[in-house]
Amino acid sequence: QVQLVESGGGLVQAGGSLRLSCAASGRTLSGYDMGWFRQAPGKERVFVAAIRWTGGNTYYANSVKGRFTISRDNAKNTIYLQMNSLKPEDTAVYHCAADLASKGLTASSRYWGQGTQVTVSS
Repeated sequence: QVQLVESGGGLVQAGGSLRLSCAASGRTLSGYDMGWFRQAPGKERVFVAAIRWTGGNTYYANSVKGRFTISRDNAKNTIYLQMNSLKPEDTAVYHCAADLASKGLTASSRYWGQGTQVTVSS
C-alpha cells in the first residue's frame, strides 16, 4: 500500500506561481511512477505530469510544458510540482497519483491522494 498526501494548493493571480508537494509512505517507490492529475468542475480528471522514481524521467501534458516542472526528493519520498505562469484555466483540484511504472499513470491508477485546490484568478 502507498499513502499519498498533497499540500501546497491555494489562490494565486494569473502569472503567479505555486508549488505542490506529495509525500508518499507505506513502501519503497522503486519501480513506481508518481505524478499529478487535475480535475476542473464538471470535467474529467486529466494528466498533468509524471516522474519515474527510478531514473527520474519526466513527462508532461502539452498544456503545461514549459510552465510546470515535476521533481522528486528521494530522501523524503516526496514529489513536487512547480507551477509558473499560472493561467485561470489551470484552476482545478490537483491529485497526486502513483502506480507501477510497468502500468504507467492513468485516471485508473491504483493510488491517489485526497487532492488540493488550485485557484488562479484573472
